[in-house]
Amino acid sequence: MSRDAQVPDLTLRQLAYLVAAADAGTIAAASARLHVSASAMSDGIAELERALGAHLAIRRRAHGLTLTSAGAHVVAQARPILAAALELERSVAAGDALVGPITIACFPTLVPTILPPLLAGFAAAHPGVDLRVVETTQDGLAGRIESGEIDVAVVYETLVPGNPRRRRLYALPAHVVLAADDPLAAQPTVRLETLVDRDLILLDAPPSSEHTLSLFAARGLTPRIRQRVRGYEAVRTLVARGLGYGILVQRPANPASYEGLPLAVREIEPAVDPVGVDVIWSAEAEPPARVAALIDFATSLEWPTPV
Repeated sequence: MSRDAQVPDLTLRQLAYLVAAADAGTIAAASARLHVSASAMSDGIAELERALGAHLAIRRRAHGLTLTSAGAHVVAQARPILAAALELERSVAAGDALVGPITIACFPTLVPTILPPLLAGFAAAHPGVDLRVVETTQDGLAGRIESGEIDVAVVYETLVPGNPRRRRLYALPAHVVLAADDPLAAQPTVRLETLVDRDLILLDAPPSSEHTLSLFAARGLTPRIRQRVRGYEAVRTLVARGLGYGILVQRPANPASYEGLPLAVREIEPAVDPVGVDVIWSAEAEPPARVAALIDFATSLEWPTPV
C-alpha cells in the first residue's frame, strides 16, 4: 500500500482537543468547554503527540498551556479539517436543506441597507441557517475572513484587507448632505470648491474618511473639518442642525435626520466616481453550500441606485 493511501494514526477528536486547549489556554478550561474530563483531554493530546512524533504543547501548572512551533502548525492545519468534518456531518444530516451558522460582517453605514433584506429574505427561505451579524469597519476585518471567524462581509470596495473573492452588489457616487435651509440646497449640484471654506462634518470611519478626503485632494483642496464623528446618522443630525455639511455615499429613503429635521441631498459637480459595495469571502477554500447560497441571494437582490 502506498504511503498516501495509509490511514493516519491521529483522530479528529485528538485534533479537536488540541485546538480547544490552544483556544482556552488551559486543559481545565478546554475540557469544561467540551464537557470531557481534563484527564481524557490530556491523554488525547498526548496520543496526538505520539502519533505525529512531535512535542505540541508545553503545560505548566501556573501558566497554562503554550503551543510549540509544531503545535501552532498543527492547530492551523487542524482548524479547516475540523470545519470540513463538521460540514460533512451537517450536510448528511440535513439532506438537501441548508443548515448551520453564517457569520456576516458589515460596515456600520451599510447595515441599514444591507442587513434587512438579507436577514428577512434569506432567513425565510432557509430557516435552518443561523445568521449572525458582526458590525465592524474594514480595518477590523484583518485576518478574520481568512481564519474562518467571518464567512462573508459586505464592504466598500476600497481598503479591503487581504485578497478575498468578491462580487459587486451596487455602486453609488458620494453626495453632499446639507440642511434643507442651506443656501446651497437651492442649487441642483454643488462643487467641492464651494464647500472648501465651510465646516465639514466628517464621517471618521475607514474607508469613509479616506474616501471623502481623497475627493478634495484630487482637486488640490483641503476641507475645513469642524467635527469628526463615527456614526452615519450623527453626520446627518449635525448637518440638519446647520452645523456644517457632510459627504456620504449611502442614500436612506428617509429625507430627515433622527430629530425629524429636513435634509437636502445634492450631487457633486463635476461628477465623482461611484463607490462599489461588494460582498467578499475567503479565497482560501470553497465556501459551504449555505454561504454560497447567501452570496447568490445577495447578488440577486435589487439594491439602491442614485436618485
